[in-house]
Amino acid sequence: MERFTERFFATSPRGLEALLVEELKALGAEDVREVHGGVQFKGDWAICYKANLESRIATRILWFLGRKPYVKEEDIYRQALALPWEKHFDVFRTFKVQVTATRCPLKSIDFVGLRVKDAICDRFRDYCDERPSINTREPDIRVQVYLTERDCSLYLDTSGAPLWQRGLRHANVEAPLKENLAAGILKLSGWQPGTPLLDPMCGSGTFVLEAACMALDRAPGLERVRFGFETLKAFQRETWLDIRNAALARARDAGFQQIWASDLDERAVRATKRNLQQAGLGGVVEVVQQDFLDCTAPVPEGILIANPPYGERIGELDELAELYPAMSATLKRGFAGWTACFFTADTRFPKLLRLKPSRKTPLFNGALECRLYEIQLVAGSNRKPKGDVEA
Repeated sequence: MERFTERFFATSPRGLEALLVEELKALGAEDVREVHGGVQFKGDWAICYKANLESRIATRILWFLGRKPYVKEEDIYRQALALPWEKHFDVFRTFKVQVTATRCPLKSIDFVGLRVKDAICDRFRDYCDERPSINTREPDIRVQVYLTERDCSLYLDTSGAPLWQRGLRHANVEAPLKENLAAGILKLSGWQPGTPLLDPMCGSGTFVLEAACMALDRAPGLERVRFGFETLKAFQRETWLDIRNAALARARDAGFQQIWASDLDERAVRATKRNLQQAGLGGVVEVVQQDFLDCTAPVPEGILIANPPYGERIGELDELAELYPAMSATLKRGFAGWTACFFTADTRFPKLLRLKPSRKTPLFNGALECRLYEIQLVAGSNRKPKGDVEA
């Protein structure tokens, strides 16, 4: 007899699947398998709750209900109608159906979603002569449909709002990174709690917020109001409370953790300070207003991490072509002994920076293909011979 009976799928930003595998294994998940866009795993409901609470990389944890081949929309309707939805959630719960597809031959994905909705309502009507209501904005229950060229998979979302919504960031500046992508970048940089960290282009402070929570061993989901699994009939309240209380008990008291943040924009500095203060992390990170070009290393060794601007208009591109070499001069002058990691979609970046990356990792910011460039800064020049830089 198998010990673990439930199957789950954890979605994540593309490029971070391997890190998510490590996380889930550390939490006790079984049969963990990396696939495109996420990770399949098995476990009991306690593992599901832990994954939602503790994962810094996952976007959602989906409960697998079944997979069947299909030819037309009515095949998917019958598949959904056969599932015991009444055993999974109450009729008074609102729900939403979301469909994603890869190489699906059907003409209308929206129509597939409509037929799954009809199947769920018909199933409840047959069961109790009532039907649940639809709520497309803030539903109690989220049904996920995934279509490949031949198969339809059905899931119930156990997360609710996406897991990158930690509930910590209240003030934003332009285009902030999602928290789970920032956490993945921190891990890929090699940063660990106790290692000095500087973000000299901090924006609203996503990198340093994530780092501060890691340094204090605060589970990323502790500030969330509710998870999707709390609305399911399978919800085990005592198990969940034990898991959450254990996470609360292990979190360390706030104190300066050798994490620094700065930005040229006064609004960004204010936003970062506000976010840290409201999260109870005001004393963990030192934040100042400063131009990157005026920065110097606060200690002899550490990790510098930044998401520099990358424009699309011609004028912005010209400005960045002037900024990047100036950034290089700052790094050579003030950061010997440090590792610098830059996350950007600008493939010109390493060439214009005139420093040789020791590693480049493809990642996606939503649909936007980016690179994480790692540069080991040593005394003297790291400049790569002209024409020898790859994006």
